[in-house]
Amino acid sequence: MYDLCLFLVSFPVGTSDPYVKFKIAGKEVFRSKTIHKNLNPVWDERVSLHVETLRDPLYVKVFDYDFGLQDDFMGSAYLYLESLEHQRTLDVTLDLKDPQYPEHNLGSLELAVTLSPKEGDVRDAVRKLYELSSQITHSSLSHVHRKAQLWRGIVSISLIEGRGLQPMDANGLSDPYVKFRMGHQKYKSKTIPKTLNPQWREQFDFHLYDEQGGYVDITVWDKDAGKKDDFMGRCTIDLSLLSKEHTHKLDLPLEEGEGLLVLLVTLTASAAVSISDLSINMLDDPHERHQIMQRYSLWRSFHNLKDVGVVQVKVIRAEGLMAADVTGKSDPFCVVELSNDRLQTHTVYKNLNPEWNKVFTFNVKDIHSVLEVTVYDEDRDRSADFLGKVAIPLLNIQNGERKAYALKSKELTGPTKGVIFLEIDVIFNAVKAGLRTLIPIEQKYIEEEPRVSKQLLLRNFNRVRRCIMFLINTGCYINSCFEWDSPQRSICAFVLFVIVVWNFELYMIPLALLLPLAWNYILIVSGKDTRQDVVMEDLLEDEDEDFDKDDKDSERKGFMNKLYAIQDVCISVQNALDEVASYGERIKNTFNWTVPFLSWLAIVALGVATTIIYFIPLRYIVLIWGVNKFTKKLRDPYTIDNNELLDFLSRVPSDVQVVGELSFFISASTFLSF
Repeated sequence: MYDLCLFLVSFPVGTSDPYVKFKIAGKEVFRSKTIHKNLNPVWDERVSLHVETLRDPLYVKVFDYDFGLQDDFMGSAYLYLESLEHQRTLDVTLDLKDPQYPEHNLGSLELAVTLSPKEGDVRDAVRKLYELSSQITHSSLSHVHRKAQLWRGIVSISLIEGRGLQPMDANGLSDPYVKFRMGHQKYKSKTIPKTLNPQWREQFDFHLYDEQGGYVDITVWDKDAGKKDDFMGRCTIDLSLLSKEHTHKLDLPLEEGEGLLVLLVTLTASAAVSISDLSINMLDDPHERHQIMQRYSLWRSFHNLKDVGVVQVKVIRAEGLMAADVTGKSDPFCVVELSNDRLQTHTVYKNLNPEWNKVFTFNVKDIHSVLEVTVYDEDRDRSADFLGKVAIPLLNIQNGERKAYALKSKELTGPTKGVIFLEIDVIFNAVKAGLRTLIPIEQKYIEEEPRVSKQLLLRNFNRVRRCIMFLINTGCYINSCFEWDSPQRSICAFVLFVIVVWNFELYMIPLALLLPLAWNYILIVSGKDTRQDVVMEDLLEDEDEDFDKDDKDSERKGFMNKLYAIQDVCISVQNALDEVASYGERIKNTFNWTVPFLSWLAIVALGVATTIIYFIPLRYIVLIWGVNKFTKKLRDPYTIDNNELLDFLSRVPSDVQVVGELSFFISASTFLSF
């Protein structure tokens, strides 16, 4: 039996969050700490391992740690213990490879290895040695942690177009999309179908952690449904070669493929992003606060339009957190996110009531962004465990107010255990925020993959049903005016209709849209606002329906009931899609002369309508239509109301009906020929 002493030194990579796993005979024997966002990670970790035999090699795997996602594989290597000398420290460099692509070089890992025969039981000594090498003062850890998170600048990339890309499909075209990676940061463009010269016109930003620059790796792929996407080429941007505060147009030829990509790349100085202790923050300094207020005053509304404002978040403490470890404790840390900006606190070990007392400062690029604060439990053996989350829209923040926010589930649909105490300040320029509202929203780089959920499907179906029912109820209310169900209401509607049509001008359209806004504002000011209550009642009704159904399902062994519930939703969606598609196809078939008689009838009707509109002002036509609609019930109380246009379209066959009729005709012809 032997003791293997490892001293893990460094591993040259891009800006990632690497950690290393060591395995012997398929069993994990050690995992290193994670180095956050560092170009040249240095672990300086020492560990002693007990080895039964030298026949089993030491298997080393490197991963990139991702919050809430599966960690990315970065390479692996084997260290054959039989080749090591006893009682001698050797500097070993392991070349990392991907078993699926052994020809690709993924970097190297430096180790200092000592192999010595086992003499007695040294487990206690090893434990003490490991504890000694792992002890770091809280202040220095906080400094290193803070330094690793802050970015030095912004890399703004605009993906413009591709030219002359390689055809990958049988039709001589491709469905290209582009992946960008800069360290741990990733971005995926939309897919442009069936083209070799795609036009993307997409813009996004990466954080620049190294003042000297870095590399942006770009790969182009062809989207294939149902199978693995095809690789079309790659290229790289060396940011150290680009000057700052200047937009560069780059035509990048694709390696291992055909064509080129056209990009616009701009490197700008760092935004106002910082991490500090609670005793040191800029908004508590009257002089600095006055400077920031001047920076976002109305007089500077058209200076640097992307800089909308600044938000300062004080993460004070949490109470009553969920116990994630078997000891009944947790190792909580807090992650604060604003769009694609993400910062985190240090970890407070073995505590359900942690105090962080940290201040985070972000630049606001969109005042409609939502500030997300998530509490995780640190776990060395796997991804961090979720403990709770709050989401706070920036426009709903009350400056300087310290509040306790109840933690919620990942989907923010229900409460979880614990509260978090935050104090938030937002300062922004209203003109810049308004202009920013009129441009596309920033896309999040990291989003969870959507999953099929019966509860989510039913909830979305109920949401659509409520919208449709509102339109139907509005139509029924208007129709009741035509039906004279309430003579008083019908008379008022008729008089209003005549006055509006007779005096109608285009400015009345935006004026009519202003009326409900003004009415709802009056309700809010007067304290009669019931918007949130209505929304909560609707959502609670959905949850109660699901809960009741789940109760009944459990009582009745409800697998079949769940199946029937999903079947009902699918049938309703299926019928609605059929109705919409049928009317669209009927309109098309009217102009395609599928039924010549109906097409001739449409020509006559359109010709008469053209003549009438040409000679008679539209105001009079609408007035005549309205008078006829209002008085039809008075002239003939037993008349059946109808819509002439829908009645006409119901006679035109849809594509499904046309195919069915054609199939019947072919079958009949074949039968007669026999």
